[in-house]
Amino acid sequence: MIIFAPKSDPLTDIHQIIKPGRVVYPIVIGLAVAGWMLWRNFDRDAFSFFEWSWAAAAGLLAAFGMMALRDLAYMYRIRVLTDFQLSWKQAFDVIMLWEFSSAVSPSVVGGTGPAIFFLYKEGINTGKSTAVVLTAIFLDEVFFIVMVPLLYFLFGNQVFPPDGALMSDGIKLALMLGYLAIFVYTLLLAYTLFINPYFFKWLLSYIFLIPFLRRYRTRMRKLANQLIITSNMIKGKSAGYWFKVGFSTFLSWTGRYWVVNFMFMAWFFDHLGWMDHLLVYARQLTMWIILLISPTPGGSGIAEFIFSDFLGDILPNISWAIPLALLWRLISYYPYLFIGAIVLPRWIKRVFRKKMVYERIE
Repeated sequence: MIIFAPKSDPLTDIHQIIKPGRVVYPIVIGLAVAGWMLWRNFDRDAFSFFEWSWAAAAGLLAAFGMMALRDLAYMYRIRVLTDFQLSWKQAFDVIMLWEFSSAVSPSVVGGTGPAIFFLYKEGINTGKSTAVVLTAIFLDEVFFIVMVPLLYFLFGNQVFPPDGALMSDGIKLALMLGYLAIFVYTLLLAYTLFINPYFFKWLLSYIFLIPFLRRYRTRMRKLANQLIITSNMIKGKSAGYWFKVGFSTFLSWTGRYWVVNFMFMAWFFDHLGWMDHLLVYARQLTMWIILLISPTPGGSGIAEFIFSDFLGDILPNISWAIPLALLWRLISYYPYLFIGAIVLPRWIKRVFRKKMVYERIE
């Protein structure tokens, strides 16, 4: 997790984070991988499932609707987390820019730092901006560590790619270790935020005395101080507050995952039962662990590649997984590249014009 602090010239920082060329790279990577997979596993029937009908149109419309649900839930959550200091329009801009920065950055880096900056420029002070983003991250991690065991209880080892898939060798162990790491991290974060905010600072101070980690000690102490600020801000929040942010977190992630479910329903409604749809949901949770550590922008290439491994066996014909993977990314990923590219210049003009007006008044 990278924490970003606004500097004297934040506009320069944003241009360093988000450059026009970065919109092109993930698209090229994703299309190249999908093209390579189609060529490598050439099957003349790969697109044979595609027949336009009212059912297909309804399924695709519902898939786009799930992305809208996801974004609306995120917008509502960030309004609650900021104590409704953001309007719906401001929340839209922040969420779209947050998603855009995540889409053009390696998944392992994410859009955490820019998100703090976006909130800061919308008038949320630095401490509260950091607290909002850290709380949002915590809620996302809680959703994951709760839902994975529930779905594993239902499906067991079926939540992993099937035996014989390209990624099946060793992937179960890797996914279990990834889940364990997230679980431990979330427990430490929960203890720090709700019980002892100074614990993390003490822990990091000792860990980063190790010689090869010492150069990161100042940065980690800064993170610990930000966690203390976050803890002080969320203590005493009502049960209603936690219900709102918790339920909106559930809706946002469920909307993200149901995109694939409605895509499948568009053409394979009669083939898949309700348990199959739950399995699609469960497989996407395990896919998420791999996408979290992707070195490519927004998981480009990696997402398209692992889609067929995790979900191909659920389809009537596994060769259909490749074009469906591309369609999935066209619905759930590529739009943020274009929306962000449109919103960013307008947002920069608005927030920096506001700053110039204030300076003129003063």
